[in-house]
Amino acid sequence: MGPVESSLLAAIEEQGCIHLSLIDPEKFTGRLSRSLEDLQSWGTAAIMVGGSTVSSVEQLDGTVKKIKKLTNLPVILFPNGPTGVSRFADAIFFMSLLNSSTPRFLIRAQAKGAPSVKRFNLEPIPLGYLVVGDSKTAVSAVGRANRIPYSKPELAAAYALAAQYLGMRFVYLEAGSGAEHSVDTSMVRKVSSDLDIPVIVGGGIRTPDRARALAKAGASAIVTGTLLEQQGPGPVKGIVSAMRRA
Repeated sequence: MGPVESSLLAAIEEQGCIHLSLIDPEKFTGRLSRSLEDLQSWGTAAIMVGGSTVSSVEQLDGTVKKIKKLTNLPVILFPNGPTGVSRFADAIFFMSLLNSSTPRFLIRAQAKGAPSVKRFNLEPIPLGYLVVGDSKTAVSAVGRANRIPYSKPELAAAYALAAQYLGMRFVYLEAGSGAEHSVDTSMVRKVSSDLDIPVIVGGGIRTPDRARALAKAGASAIVTGTLLEQQGPGPVKGIVSAMRRA
């Protein structure tokens, strides 16, 4: 276990539920760069960088370098494939899309990208990734995911438990960027109660009340991305505050 993962676990132990910000290099603007200092002061634990359709390594590298100049927060890559690996980041969520219908996102892309992770001396954080819900989002289409409906929390828990038994140290329940509905609290409650590892929840989280409900249901980390892109840091401040109250 490396220093970034250790810092995340320590923050979860202290706070119960932490906030992670997700920045898509294709949507990184001056407005977003001005938000980074605010995020750090409000208590965001780390910055994730990635997106379902990112294809330019140069664009990814440039985004990571700008973020590193503007904040002291750890930068964790959230890759869509081998092109999502940057030598300038601190760590990478080395993940498998467990409910993908194609081997590409189960293991082939990971095998292709692994030598770069080693060569760049990035800290790998093993993560089981699950696309859930009924919304047709970019990640479900690109990843060819057999989405797990919210009415089947026991199925999500079975996948998540398999991830834990395979040695993955985090599980991510993903509704998808811009999803109409966030992950259902009953699914979060079932998955978190069955696991001994942290559960990350992202997609469609727009209000402090929703973040608070997910934290109370057992989420160890909540990710916001589209909200920051569209509305700036203000609403994110309310979400972080609500999570702490939970």
